[in-house]
Amino acid sequence: MSIDYQHLSFEYQPCAEQRAGQAGGTVHPVIVVGAGPIGLATAIDLAQQGISVVLVDDDCTLSTGSRAICFAKRTLDIFDRLGCGERMVDKGVSWNVGRVFLRDEQVYSFDLLPESGHRRPAFINLQQYYVEGFLLERAQALPNIQIRWQHKVVGVEQRQPGTPEASVVLTVETPEGCYPLAGRYVVAADGSRSPVRKLLGLDSKGRTFKDRFLIADVKMEADFPTERWFWFDPPFHPNQSVLLHRQPDNVWRIDFQLGWDADPVLEKTPERVIPRVQALLGPDAKFELEWVSVYTFSCLRMDSFRHGNVLFAGDSAHGVSPFGARGANSGVQDAENLAWKLAFVLQGRAADSLLDTYASEREYAADENLRNSTRSTDFITPKSAISRVFRDAVLTLSKRHAFARGLVNSGRLSVPAVLHGSPLNSGDSDGAFSGTMVPGAVCVDAPVSDAAGPGWLLQHLGGTFTALVFGTPGGLDADSRAALQRLQDGDLPLRVVLISDTQAAAGSAGCLRDDEGLAAQRYDGRPGTLYLIRPDQHVCARWRGIDAAAIEAALARATGAQLPATGAALLAA
Repeated sequence: MSIDYQHLSFEYQPCAEQRAGQAGGTVHPVIVVGAGPIGLATAIDLAQQGISVVLVDDDCTLSTGSRAICFAKRTLDIFDRLGCGERMVDKGVSWNVGRVFLRDEQVYSFDLLPESGHRRPAFINLQQYYVEGFLLERAQALPNIQIRWQHKVVGVEQRQPGTPEASVVLTVETPEGCYPLAGRYVVAADGSRSPVRKLLGLDSKGRTFKDRFLIADVKMEADFPTERWFWFDPPFHPNQSVLLHRQPDNVWRIDFQLGWDADPVLEKTPERVIPRVQALLGPDAKFELEWVSVYTFSCLRMDSFRHGNVLFAGDSAHGVSPFGARGANSGVQDAENLAWKLAFVLQGRAADSLLDTYASEREYAADENLRNSTRSTDFITPKSAISRVFRDAVLTLSKRHAFARGLVNSGRLSVPAVLHGSPLNSGDSDGAFSGTMVPGAVCVDAPVSDAAGPGWLLQHLGGTFTALVFGTPGGLDADSRAALQRLQDGDLPLRVVLISDTQAAAGSAGCLRDDEGLAAQRYDGRPGTLYLIRPDQHVCARWRGIDAAAIEAALARATGAQLPATGAALLAA
């Protein structure tokens, strides 16, 4: 039986603090504010690492309408680790190809995943209410997550900031009155209007774009291919732009640019929406309107994502235009970056200063997303006659000249940031490696096999620090084998994974067979090469040999480094 996630409602329940009449005596390890995709992903990741989480939300429903629909390969890889990636992909519409049109002629197309050997597609389209529903069901299956609906944060007090006893006490409003809720750390994943941010007297800075766009979710049978189609100045909507995406359940997402002077109330009426959709689909097309919204957007972020023991993630920390699908995808990456660091700090494996790296790394990533998002929006919605002439010239030249196609920008689609300047990086020799797997990069996938059968490399990475070693036990010298054993027996849990192209590798414990040689190719993995992988599947360090002392030093750096104060400092590093 299918579940109508759009119309689920969750009952308010009083909590232990209310029932026992406690005055904030219990200090929970982590409180997450906001049960959207980012809050749910953060809570699940923490819970899977043994951290108890209280998740509060001021509402009692999931998302209405499609909202965020494009989920990138990196996000799917994270969802795999959270235990719900397969459901997302099975329900979602997978796509790799996008096309750009000027008026009624194609000028450009692209393939976001031109090579084989990856478990997940470049993108899936999936309505946000499905994403939230699948994440929620995963969260409900974990015993160390408490979910509290209709518990609204109306006050924030930081106690003993800067000390080992630091905590945060929230005042939470419910239908039965207010109560204090204390946590050592609070993750504010409460959206672009973030009440937590406002209660702390903080704001976001950036640029607001004076334009309006109409979203129409249209239910229909159609023979459009499963691709991303973007029109500039189409005959059916002249002087503006249109974006078309397919979603599950025969729902199509259409975005119409309207211009700043459009009346947002009037434009949402069926009398205005239906003729626009008919102009695109044809006068005889049969369809139903499922959801309609008019939106504007800004590109902005907070100066710092960490304020004492309150950490901001997702839209509460940064906002971008919808072109490029960078909002929800970057928010899920925030959650992954933050969760392992919070877990390590709470488990005593790392200093509290490790959380500063969450702020600096994700501020750096946000700046990259903001640059790309701003450039996309400026190209799509030129604000001067000269900018319009430039854009149209680029589009015209793109029909015949490859150099111009790189200038076409209908939304540079989300890719994970390479954290080049992260203080957690170490152990790289200039010229010793080729390829893209530099320290700070996100690990790429490849088909592998082990004793259980065929699988994927990323299934064996993440969740803890991992030493990925190219070579088999028999091919390593005695010193290398001793070094690996010493690392596995150390105080910090370290998984050792050996990978080889030999058939015997798949049958040995802790060994993988590089089925198509793609892992060695993508990681430039000669025998004896070792990659140190972070719990969030970012490369931390790499060497052309196995040196236990060097690896231990890199682990110590990755769990206790002193950090630049801002993302700007990281960017300049």
